[in-house]
Amino acid sequence: MTKVALFDEEGNELACDHRPNRIMFPAAGCTERDPDAMWHSTAEAIASVLERSGTAPSEIAAVTPSGFGAGLYMVDGAGRSVRPAFGSTDSRSVPVIEEWQRTGVTREIEPRISQQVWSGQSLAILGWLQRHEPETLAATRHLLLCKDFLRLRLCGDISTDPTDAGCAGFADIEAGAYAEDAFVAAGLEGCIPKLPPIAPSTAVAGRVSAEAARATGLLEGTPVGRGVYDVVGCTLASGVSASDQLGVVAGTFSINSTLHRTPCLDPNPTLQVPYPLNDLYLATIATPTSASNLEWFCKTLLGAEAERARGKGRSIYEVCSDLVSRSLDRPRDMLFFPYVFGGPQGAPAGLLGATARSGLADVMRAVFEGIVFAHRADIDYLLGGPDSAPVASVRLSGGPSKSPVWSQIFCDALGLPLSIANGSEFGAKGAAMCGAVATGLHPDMQTASRKMIRVAREHTPDPARHEDLDRAYRHYRRVGARMAEVWADPTPVAEAPARAESHLAGASA
Repeated sequence: MTKVALFDEEGNELACDHRPNRIMFPAAGCTERDPDAMWHSTAEAIASVLERSGTAPSEIAAVTPSGFGAGLYMVDGAGRSVRPAFGSTDSRSVPVIEEWQRTGVTREIEPRISQQVWSGQSLAILGWLQRHEPETLAATRHLLLCKDFLRLRLCGDISTDPTDAGCAGFADIEAGAYAEDAFVAAGLEGCIPKLPPIAPSTAVAGRVSAEAARATGLLEGTPVGRGVYDVVGCTLASGVSASDQLGVVAGTFSINSTLHRTPCLDPNPTLQVPYPLNDLYLATIATPTSASNLEWFCKTLLGAEAERARGKGRSIYEVCSDLVSRSLDRPRDMLFFPYVFGGPQGAPAGLLGATARSGLADVMRAVFEGIVFAHRADIDYLLGGPDSAPVASVRLSGGPSKSPVWSQIFCDALGLPLSIANGSEFGAKGAAMCGAVATGLHPDMQTASRKMIRVAREHTPDPARHEDLDRAYRHYRRVGARMAEVWADPTPVAEAPARAESHLAGASA
C-alpha cells in the first residue's frame, strides 16, 4: 500500500491518502514490485492529498519519501528500471546464504555490517543476481532502495541515507561508509561502483522537477528531503529516543528495536542502523510474523464478515477487535502460530486447539495473542544478550496500535507500560520530521521530536492478565518447539502410507 500524509510543523496529521501498490509473486519465494507503478500510485496520492486538504502547492515546505528497507531497486544510467524491484520479503537468496554459511562468508560479512545476513537483505539479493541474472547487474548503473527510487522520480537525485545503507547490509555503520570488505568477501566487489552516495537523512537532497510537478501537483522547486527507511521513520514518530524504551512496530514484519550508544553485537540483530537522534544505533529483530497474518486471515477467511462490516461503515479490523474483547474472560482453548509468511526453519502457520464449542471470537483471540507471542519471542532474543538495552517501557506503532484491546494485550504480555503517539501514519510522519529539519522548520531532530510528537494513549499492565499471558506464552513456546519436528518432516501428504490414506477416506465418509 502506498500512503501519502500531510503534516503541519507541530506534527498534526492534516490529510492522508492510500493507493494500492501491487505485489507480484512470479514464483515461490519471489516478491516483486513494479517500480514505475509504485511511482504513479505515489504521484496520484500526493495530488489527492493536496486536493482533498485544500492545500495550495506553495504551502508545502518539503516532501520527503520513506519506504521499506532492504529489497532492491535497479536503474540504468538514464534512471530507468532494469527489472521489477525485489521486496524485503523475497527469499530466493536463501541458497546463496546457505552457501555463504558453509564457506564461512557470513562469518566474514556479519561483523563488518553489524547485523545478520538474511534473505531479503539487499547484499544477499545481489549474491543471487550475480549467480542467476548477471545480465541484470550488467545493465544496472545505480543500486537503490525503495525511498531512494521515489526521490529519484521526485527530483532526479541519486543517493541514499545511513539508515537505508545500513538496513541493506551495505554499510559499516560506525564508519558511516560502505563496507567494501563485505562486498569483497561475498565476491561482489563489481557492485561497489553502482552504490549511491551516502548522505544525511535530514538534508535537502534536491528539488521537485518539472516532470514530477506535473505528475503530483507539487510546485516545481519544492525541497525534497532525503529521509529514512520505514522502520526508523515509525520508531522516530513513536517517540523512541532513549535506551530504556522498546520500539515495537507491528505490521508486515514483527519489528522490535532498542537504542544503543555503540552497535549491539550480542545478540546479533537482524538489522542495525545509525539512528538520526542523539547519536545512537537502532538494533532490530525482525520476522514476518506480525499483523500481516491478521490481514491474510481476514482477506482469505472473513470475506463475508468484511462485506457486512463495510455495509455498516466499519472495518473488519474493528469487528475483530470487538470479537476479541468479548472472548477475553473465557477459557483459552487455541494457539495460533503466525507463520503465514514463514516461521522458524520454514514452519507454516497453524491454529491448534479448536473444539466444537470454539467460536469466531475465540479464533480471533488466538490470532491476536499469537501475533503478540511472536513479538515477545523476538523481544526475548533482543533483550537476552550482554549488549541488550535496559528496557523499562514500550512505544507501539502499526495496525495493532489502533486497537485499544490489542494494544492492551501487548502491554499485558510484555508486562511493561506501553504508550502510543499521536497520528496514524508513523512512517510518513518520521519522513516529515526529517523534512522539517532539512528545511529549517526545526533546528534539529531533538527539537522536531519534542515539537511534533505527543502521547495519545497509555496502557498499564494488569498483573493478573500478565501472569495469565505469561503462562500462555510459555505454553506457546513449548508447543512450538514440539511442533518443529512435525513442521520439519519433508514427507509430503501424498506420500503417506496407503493404510493412513484409506483410514482418512473412511473417516471423511
